[in-house]
Amino acid sequence: MEKDKKIVVLCYQKCTTCKKALKWLDEQKIRYETRAIKEENPTKDELKEWYKKSGLALKRFFNTSGNLYKELGLKDKLAQMTEEEQLGLLATDGMLVKRPLVVAGDVVLTGFKEAEWKEKLTGKE
Repeated sequence: MEKDKKIVVLCYQKCTTCKKALKWLDEQKIRYETRAIKEENPTKDELKEWYKKSGLALKRFFNTSGNLYKELGLKDKLAQMTEEEQLGLLATDGMLVKRPLVVAGDVVLTGFKEAEWKEKLTGKE
């Protein structure tokens, strides 16, 4: 990944995984901007763009361990929803979105998996 590429990390301040991810970025001396996922939740257009770039299944963008996901019974409902409906739902509340969510040019990562981040953000195995 090019060094000058802007990295935006959408995260939730109280999330321990997000804190761990930001600490890892700091240790790697990778510059980034944070965006509060709850206060500035992603728009449907942003989500659609990131989903297309990511190559991931849309389900990977959902915070499946979150309270809201469980309250809405999404485990059983997602399969019946269209892609557009799922993207629209994700855009309604940042707490539905898997975090941290990293957007760095054409690289989009959901959740924090150190090996994946290392490979995609530093180009090292």
